[in-house]
Amino acid sequence: MPEENKVTQFDDFIKRFPPDVQETIRIVWNSLGANEQTSFLSLISTFPNNPKLIKTLIKLSTVQFRQAFGSKHSVAIIGPANVGKSTLYNQMVHNKNDLAAVGPLPGTTRTNQPADAGLFTVIDTPGADAVGTIGEHEHELALYAAQRSDFIVLVFDAIQGIKRSEKELFEELTALKKPYIVLLNKVDLVSPKFVDSIVAKAAENLSLSSEQVIPIVAKDGKNLSRILLAIVAAEPEMAAALGQALPEYRYQLAWKSIAGAASISAAIALAPLPVIDFIPLVVIQSVMVVGIARVYNIATTPRVATELVTTFGLGMLARTLFRELSRLGGIPGWILGAAIAASTTMVMGYAAILWFEKGQRLSPDAIKRLTQEFTKYMLDVLKSFGKHKPSKDELYARITNSLEEFNLGQSRSNMDAKAADVADLD
Repeated sequence: MPEENKVTQFDDFIKRFPPDVQETIRIVWNSLGANEQTSFLSLISTFPNNPKLIKTLIKLSTVQFRQAFGSKHSVAIIGPANVGKSTLYNQMVHNKNDLAAVGPLPGTTRTNQPADAGLFTVIDTPGADAVGTIGEHEHELALYAAQRSDFIVLVFDAIQGIKRSEKELFEELTALKKPYIVLLNKVDLVSPKFVDSIVAKAAENLSLSSEQVIPIVAKDGKNLSRILLAIVAAEPEMAAALGQALPEYRYQLAWKSIAGAASISAAIALAPLPVIDFIPLVVIQSVMVVGIARVYNIATTPRVATELVTTFGLGMLARTLFRELSRLGGIPGWILGAAIAASTTMVMGYAAILWFEKGQRLSPDAIKRLTQEFTKYMLDVLKSFGKHKPSKDELYARITNSLEEFNLGQSRSNMDAKAADVADLD
């Protein structure tokens, strides 16, 4: 990436952060090597807004982080009572045994609760605005966590807004000179047409720009990606670990795309057609290829993707395989159709990954063998329905879950091993 473009992309990125934090992030950025800077910018451009995928990325990065840097940094979640701190904390923790109690009444969290969040330790804290003897004690606990943390996640309530007490808490925490971000939770309770104005008002009261206040819905993980990016951007070790994990992360994202497309393909094949309906499969597979290309930051178009799909000849192979297996008898037509539709889509997705990541083009023999292998796997999955013909929703869920457990979906190392195996046929 040209140096000028790199600087421009980075400058656009740090505008999202509070002014005090921008200087810290610049120091971090300058401490990274050229390759790490490029990896980090690539991470920013493809970072998902799906909580499950984000957690996968963090999980994949944890091993590299621990091997390279040892100890973890700590992140404290601070804010008034009942703003959703514990709910956000539960989105980050890895072990279900560490989940915090969540309730509608203020004061559910009475003490600081740390837990493993992959690249860092996350700390849930009591409400920092309570009054009375107990309230003062809880405020001290929250402040203690903030003072000893490496990063502060400051959470406010979109409904309550920023009043004097919230502003005083903000000023007390920013005086610690720690990297921080500001979140406005529960925006789902606000009419969509008012969200921007509420965020703008909160930012104004805190002397921030609207870009520097992140609206979230902690209960479903909305904008969790922006939170995690802010945390890792403030620490060079975390940024480097995520950059190192990027190849694995991209593969995981691409496989998610394959699983979804294969499930849709199988659902279409439930229609009572005498053979695989090739036209819808071309459309689905072409869209999947475009999506995988985007994961790898490769520009392509649906037309180019369609040409790639038809070049592999999977439509003809699907029809041939359908006829061959039909002659054997004993397998309902809907199972054959769904299994072959899913398996050919899997092969197309796998071929796209090899092409975009390694420049490896599958031979006709390799495609045929992979299709037979994947079809056998899908037949075993679908036979579990017995004589019951599932609905499209049931079929979609069964195949999606099975592909998440499939060996190629488990890790990139399995993909590398399969690629080496397939290369022997080329």
